[in-house]
Amino acid sequence: MATIDRVRTVIADVLQLGARRDSLIAESPLLGSLPELDSMAVVALITALEENFGIVIDDDQLDASTFATLGSLAEFVDQRLSD
Repeated sequence: MATIDRVRTVIADVLQLGARRDSLIAESPLLGSLPELDSMAVVALITALEENFGIVIDDDQLDASTFATLGSLAEFVDQRLSD
């Protein structure tokens, strides 16, 4: 399964998006567009990504652009996987 598909699944599970999961594409905006993605949900999402991908995400590696779109978040995960 491609990283973007796995990230989509993690987002949908953490935010409990249900059927809206299927509407998320690489260009789908996240931060500021999904009401469920508040500051607490960002923390839960980071934790879920770390657990699902076996990566460690340091605070200084994150900024708002990381969560701009599904694609940008998947790209970030890919970068962590290659570190």
